Amino acid sequence: MTKKELSQLYYLNHEIEQERRRLRELEAAATSVSPKITGLPHINKISDKTAIAAQIADCRAVIEAKLKLSVVEYNRLNRFIASVDDSLMRQILSLRYINGFSWQKIAFAIGGGNSADSARKLAERYINRKL
Repeated sequence: MTKKELSQLYYLNHEIEQERRRLRELEAAATSVSPKITGLPHINKISDKTAIAAQIADCRAVIEAKLKLSVVEYNRLNRFIASVDDSLMRQILSLRYINGFSWQKIAFAIGGGNSADSARKLAERYINRKL
């Protein structure tokens, strides 16, 4: 598995958060007297509410689809990480690619006097060997 493939869950989770922020913005606009939403054309107020309701429904559908994809990606990553023989490497890969930890947090979590750089290099060497 490549670094790009390992990172897909991280980026997918960021997309989900962006969509959730957009949904909150749309829901707030739907309840306000004069909605201000970026990306929607300026039209009359009756149509605004209708357009916002449609955008909310679309946004919810996108979030639901991405959440399902996130579960699939999570399971795929867990299967890959579970297949790794080395316990330390499983911890590093899990903390980085499933939990989204920074290399500094990973170094602290695994202990043993590891630095952020050493944790990163261990993971990169492992991934490069598996290509």
